[in-house]
Amino acid sequence: MTTRQHTVCVIGAGPRGLSVIERLCAAARAAAAPDTAIDIHVVDPHAPGAGQVWRISQSAHLLMNTVAGQISVFTDASVELTGPLEPGPSLHAWAESLVAGDIPGHYPDQVLAEARALGPDTYPTRAFYGHYLRWAFDRTVAGAPQCVSVVRHRARAVALDDETGPLTAGHPPSQTVTLDDGTVLEHLDAVILAQGHLPARPTAVEEQFAELAREYGHTHLAPANPADTDLDCVRPGQAVLLRGLGLNFFDYMALLTTGRGGSFTRVYGRLVYLPSGREPRLYAGSRRGVPYQARGENEKGPHGRHEPLLLTPARIARMRSARGADFLRDVWPLVAKEVETVYYKTLLTSRGRADRAEAFQRAFLSALPGTSAEETVLDAYEIGEKDRWDWDRLSRPYQDQEFGSPEDFTAWLLEHLREDVAEARDGNVTGPLKAALDVLRDLRNEIRLVVDHGGLHGDSHREHLDRWYTPLNAFLSIGPPASRIEEAAALIEAGVLHIVGPDLRVDVDRQGFHAHSPLVPGSRISTEALIEARLPDITLSRTEDPLLRHLLDTGQCAAHRIATRDGTWIYTEGLAVTPRPFQLLDSARRPHPRRYAFGVPTESVHWVTAAGIRPGVNSVTLTDSDAIAQAALGAVLEQRASLDRTAA
Repeated sequence: MTTRQHTVCVIGAGPRGLSVIERLCAAARAAAAPDTAIDIHVVDPHAPGAGQVWRISQSAHLLMNTVAGQISVFTDASVELTGPLEPGPSLHAWAESLVAGDIPGHYPDQVLAEARALGPDTYPTRAFYGHYLRWAFDRTVAGAPQCVSVVRHRARAVALDDETGPLTAGHPPSQTVTLDDGTVLEHLDAVILAQGHLPARPTAVEEQFAELAREYGHTHLAPANPADTDLDCVRPGQAVLLRGLGLNFFDYMALLTTGRGGSFTRVYGRLVYLPSGREPRLYAGSRRGVPYQARGENEKGPHGRHEPLLLTPARIARMRSARGADFLRDVWPLVAKEVETVYYKTLLTSRGRADRAEAFQRAFLSALPGTSAEETVLDAYEIGEKDRWDWDRLSRPYQDQEFGSPEDFTAWLLEHLREDVAEARDGNVTGPLKAALDVLRDLRNEIRLVVDHGGLHGDSHREHLDRWYTPLNAFLSIGPPASRIEEAAALIEAGVLHIVGPDLRVDVDRQGFHAHSPLVPGSRISTEALIEARLPDITLSRTEDPLLRHLLDTGQCAAHRIATRDGTWIYTEGLAVTPRPFQLLDSARRPHPRRYAFGVPTESVHWVTAAGIRPGVNSVTLTDSDAIAQAALGAVLEQRASLDRTAA
């Protein structure tokens, strides 16, 4: 019997690449013809499974911002699959098995200690998640069907091309991937790009700023994953400015405080920071001027989520059929109404009026958004002005408050942070504020269904989604654990951290970096070092990834574009792909029949691509990887189907 060879290359072996590999193995086990041999080449310079972002060698001071029970890489009964269901443990379930001695292999003492302490609602370290991902990869490879061979390449892909030569009728060309160690992978039937965040060249403005810093001899650290940043250049006692107050800010905050030997303790119930003396003096700020909101303590278990009241499949289908929805007009009122409804309903329940909550929900949902009818309902249920939802106050908590000095702002900020911690401790089901904000997180899949693949007209996508809603959503719903907010407050009280204020302005001269808030008189500070506390932009045009640069330079990929209402195009920085199974488009907008891409580089085609895999909620990442695996093995699966039809 002649063996049919089929070869697939997966570029990027973090969680998405791992998910695709697991789906390829599952599909092959279920449907590969008996005379088929499938080779899967896995290309990543870092250990497969964890990849670079989740590598096990990173600092134990870096935490995930998702609880252990809501993290997985495996399919489950909730996932709408074409391929077979092959379940596996969540991160928390894996930790329990590790403690029970059911996971083979040797793990360091600190990993076992974390596993013992880990509850379903605990925020794990990123390194611990990396151990889980590496185990999941090893499990997938060890359990692969006999017809599948997985070959690992600890290298970086630098080129991808179609092979030249005579083509067989009805068969797409084979492909070649070139690696930075000189290896050339030939005769590839399918190539899957599953990359994560990639390095990018700075913008002209960013480069000018960085060049001035270099010229004057100041320390300037560009946007990067904090785990990848060498902080040895930051000296004890040195004044350092962190530009950004999002998730990266909290990572740098931890690395430069507890990561340098400091510690936290409780004194009469209040968290207090004990310095080591090796910390720098931290200053921080951003346009919004306050840190991201804390995540509410999880009360939903692993699988619980808000079920849409208004963003239903029927409404989403109507918006998609209309082509080119307007986010502010068509989508935002529904999102806002869902959030506000949950807030008021939970508020009534928390006040012992649960018997009226359902009736309130019906009345409030029937009132048109932003009309007096809403006010009438709130009045009828005795919800006073001070308890009414206010998007402006949430997005700019200081609103029109005037600060006479940095001390005034700091006093206000500490009270704001303490209130945020208290709200978070109330939980994401029983606490009115955090229950409502968690709706934003729970509605991500529904919003994706509306906005992905040009669901909005181009102007609305750029102005309303990219520039307004996405940052607001991040600020309100994907912040750090409450413990990080409490730590920030303790660091402020210890004099280690100082938040400059809103609308941060930064310049540089020979004396150093200078920052101030125009809303806080006397806030000007000067430092010798500046850290850009954010990740690099997701940008195809400025990418420094050699593979994407090669594809772009050779016309084998293109930027995603979105039609505007006047018939022109807005070009994004995302990688253009078809709808599922996400075939890569070339510069002429032609889909490659056997080349696929998903994940972070396709941001703008898809929305919030960095979100992880969650069990029990029909994770979009799992359905995406399943669709890609089915397409990549298309010829193999069709051979088996043909044999089955013949046998029948």
